[in-house]
Amino acid sequence: MTFIKTTEQSSKYEHLEKMSVTELLTNINNEDKTVPLAVEKALPQIETLVTQIVAKMKQGGRLFYIGAGTSGRLGVVDASECPPTFGVPFDLVVGIIAGGDKAIRKAVENAEDNATQAWIDLQEFNINENDVVVGIAASGTTPYVIGGLEACNKNNIITGSISCNAASPLSQKAQFPIDVVVGPEFVTGSSRMKAGTAQKLVLNMISTATMIQLGKVKGNKMVDMQLSNNKLVDRGTKMIMGEIPVSYEEAAQLLKEHGSVRKAVDFYNSKL
Repeated sequence: MTFIKTTEQSSKYEHLEKMSVTELLTNINNEDKTVPLAVEKALPQIETLVTQIVAKMKQGGRLFYIGAGTSGRLGVVDASECPPTFGVPFDLVVGIIAGGDKAIRKAVENAEDNATQAWIDLQEFNINENDVVVGIAASGTTPYVIGGLEACNKNNIITGSISCNAASPLSQKAQFPIDVVVGPEFVTGSSRMKAGTAQKLVLNMISTATMIQLGKVKGNKMVDMQLSNNKLVDRGTKMIMGEIPVSYEEAAQLLKEHGSVRKAVDFYNSKL
């Protein structure tokens, strides 16, 4: 398959500055509607990668995301949401962005063009054969990400990728590529739009499906979530009430004593 960078092809919409706010929003929304359909076509690829991640994590491995710009930020967001949502250690899912954490807020010049830096960044976490590294790049051409996957492949580390162009250089380097082809952006070349949305949807699927497979969800409840604010404490208390016959006050006390919904329910049931 010939590589065509469709994410940077000219948008079918012209003279955007002449559109009304209603026209702008309607047309952006119409384009966004196509993204879930593009993700649907990639479900078999996503399933294959998730299966690999779960197998490695069951062996004590970790999941790493590497990316630059918007793609890197999305990886950092997904990784940072796993501990509070699923109660896992902060270093089980790790997001690495080209240019370091300062690049989350402000672009770091030329960071994405360094093809050797990703491997250096990964080595700071003692990357090993039990881990999985997923490279994220809308264009599929980012040197930082491609170089990182090349180094991982040489070191017998499983690699995956998320790109929004078919047959991209990144996809060709990844052992388990995911191609979500969203086509030209509403604003030509602005891959933070449809491509960014597609990447976020795929990342949601990867982390959520993986954590469910690892037993971090019971029924449809986040029974291992971190109780980091009053809203979550209240939610956890009500989860306990839904699982065992106790009052709100009793559930709150169990949660306070045991620190998680799962542990509170398990303790109660162990006394029966």
